[in-house]
Amino acid sequence: MPEPLRIIFMGTPQFAEVSLQALLDGPDKVVAVVTQPDRAKGRGKKMQEPPVKILAKARDIPVLQPTMDIRSEEFQNGIASYQPDLIVVAAYGRMLPKKLLELPPLGCINVHGSLLPKYRGAAPIQQSIINNDSEVGVTIMQLDEEMDTGDILCRARILPDPGETAGSLFIKLAALGSDTLLRAIRGLKEGTLLPTPQDKALATYAPMLKKEDGLINWQQDAVKLESLIRGLDPWPTGYCFFNGKRLRLFKPEVVYLDPGVEAGTVLQADEAGLVIACATNALKINEIQPEGKKRMITTDWLRGANLPAGTSLQPEKSA
Repeated sequence: MPEPLRIIFMGTPQFAEVSLQALLDGPDKVVAVVTQPDRAKGRGKKMQEPPVKILAKARDIPVLQPTMDIRSEEFQNGIASYQPDLIVVAAYGRMLPKKLLELPPLGCINVHGSLLPKYRGAAPIQQSIINNDSEVGVTIMQLDEEMDTGDILCRARILPDPGETAGSLFIKLAALGSDTLLRAIRGLKEGTLLPTPQDKALATYAPMLKKEDGLINWQQDAVKLESLIRGLDPWPTGYCFFNGKRLRLFKPEVVYLDPGVEAGTVLQADEAGLVIACATNALKINEIQPEGKKRMITTDWLRGANLPAGTSLQPEKSA
């Protein structure tokens, strides 16, 4: 039996936690975990530990949360002291410097939530839903000094379900990514993986999303907006404004009809649901979150909302 690899894992959110769990359950040894610092979250701004840190602490694995530049000699020497054979990265959130990339004998590999070279960048899973892709997947790649440009080690594909959201797809691709990661590590140990350079001509990008990206422009086709709202769920969410208050929109459904009115006009708001005109066709919104309240079934909200048909839902916040 070969000696277990000494692995340093670098990651932060739940997507990364699933890969870390797979490594902990596997034959190799995770000698340290690197994750982002604790962050203040929620209305109370309470400090919260990243999911990866919580898991590592539960398994008594050393956790590093550098606030310094990870290119610093201090941090890099600290990583070197663990003598890793391999560094595994999954949604860590920082680019690794050349010295770290060259440190482990087996290099540094990354779990990426798309079929590279498609959707390089921070939001590949959301973008695949926004673009209504018929096929999605994960890539295990070798890291280099650029953003998601390294050689491909292996990929895995699945078909998204109808109504898939970014949130539901995150869960599926996290599991797929962890399985594919273990397959890649076996290949590295056995020397059976053939790194394949990415085709730069096919590269597309999925930059980090911002809250403003969720503002719905009704002057678009309902089919496009339906995919957008699903791709922004659970964050930053699609939204519009009514009486100056933000309405977050969930579970959209395309209604194929000729609206015959200005885009953004409420066509229906009753016990049968909320239907809003788009540039072409219309959207039925099945769940909604009014500002300051919890997410709820739209018809429940409509009973007390005083939102008559013919109302124009403002594209931006109004007084």
